[in-house]
Order: sequence, then structure tokens, then C-alpha cells
Amino acid sequence: MPSPFPGMDPYLEDPGLWPDVHHGLISEIQARLNHSLRPKYHVRIEERVYISDESDPGRKAIIPDLKIRSTSASGELPSSTSADSTVAVAEPIILTTLIEDEIHEAYLQVIDREQRSVVTVIEILSPTNKIVGSRGRASYEQKRLEVMQSPSHFVEIDLLRDGMSIQTRELLPKADYYGHVSKKGDTPKGMVWPIQLEQRLPAINIPLLPEDPDAKLDLKAVLDSAYDRAGYDLEIDYRRDPVPPVVPERSGWVVRLLSEKQLR
Repeated sequence: MPSPFPGMDPYLEDPGLWPDVHHGLISEIQARLNHSLRPKYHVRIEERVYISDESDPGRKAIIPDLKIRSTSASGELPSSTSADSTVAVAEPIILTTLIEDEIHEAYLQVIDREQRSVVTVIEILSPTNKIVGSRGRASYEQKRLEVMQSPSHFVEIDLLRDGMSIQTRELLPKADYYGHVSKKGDTPKGMVWPIQLEQRLPAINIPLLPEDPDAKLDLKAVLDSAYDRAGYDLEIDYRRDPVPPVVPERSGWVVRLLSEKQLR
């Protein structure tokens, strides 16, 4: 069953669900491109790794807040009174120490099988990539710069409304989502798809070697297939509002759409 939305499904942006959505989209893109580009190319999943600790502004997008469960009904910390005194004695409780975490973020590489060289890098942005000052954004920006200064093409897909969007020298058209293709030889110029919530997700170009035409990647078909395989229709409650919430001028459209499909 596909998503009820004509384009991106805002309910898939929920931070608790997005990591699974991200993996599903990566796997589906790999399968589709491997099918259409073989035997000259193959597509592989790689990982970018960085360290996050409690000083990282993006940590809440990765690790949920720790909660202390009180051992008393009143919520007060436990204590006891010694046998020979009326003075309360502190008792120990069990807590989790915050330590550094190694964070893995997946992306895709289109590889020329004969030369064993990376032709194109494809990134799907995660919430931490869009939080200013976060380790995840710094890691992503470093990788982005490395690729754009290399002989490889670069493709980034932003299906998240929250956070800082793709950076361009010109004023970026206001939109909910973006696709961006930086083709080697055209750098620093690139093609950008501004996408609104109510619009169908486009088919974007995946550049290859100069002698080959760009491949087409239909983002809507990718999303619907990943949605169906994961069975998100059984998990998402469309009667509630999405997280993050839709802006007020779009909320009426969301309610009408879901009502027409008898989901609200």
C-alpha cells in the first residue's frame, strides 16, 4: 500500500520513525539503480561515521532524553534513617552515564565497475545534518565538500522540513523539500528541485560517466515502494497531527486529504 500523500508523507518525518525510513529509502534506491545501471555500474551503501557526546546540539535527534525513575511514589530521591540517628542517610540510585557515541549515517555510491571508481555520491539528509552547530552537520558538510572537490558527481535529497536547508549562493526558493544535483563539470552550478508538500515528488537526474546519459530516479516511486515494504500504513496514526507539525496554511489541506481517504 502506498502513502496516501501525492508526494512526501510528512508523517514519515517523525524523529522516532525517520531512521527506519532513511534505511528503507537507501535500500530502495540501491535496488532500483542496480537494476537499471548494470552491468557497467553497481551501487553500494557506505557509512559516514562521527562521534557525538552530550555537548552535541544534534544529540537529541539521535538519542532520547534519559529519564530517572524514582523509587518512591512522591518522586523524591530515596533515603533512609540510621538506627542511632534521626538524620536521613542518602541511598544510591542507578543511572546511565553519558558517554561518547559513534554515529553511523548511510549514503550511496555509484561505482564504475571497470575502473572501480566512484562516479556519483547520493546522500539522503538526516535530522542531524540540518542542525546548525551539530557534529552530524559538520561531518556532512566535510563529506559534501570532499565530494564536490573530487571527480565525482554529488546528489543530495532533503525530505525533512525541519532544520537548515541545502546551502546555495543564490537565494533558495522557499519549499518544504529539495533535491540537488551537482554534476562534475558544471560545479559550482547545480540543479535544484524545490518541492512543496502537496506536489508529487519528482524524478531527479543521477549523473554518470560523460559518455552515458543521466539515469532517472523517481523519488515518488522510491518512497511508495519503501513505504509499502515497511508496512508504515499499519504503524502511522493519521488521526493525529504529524511531527513536526505542518504549517497552519497547509494543515487544512492535510486534513481534507486524509478525510477523503477515510484516514481521519
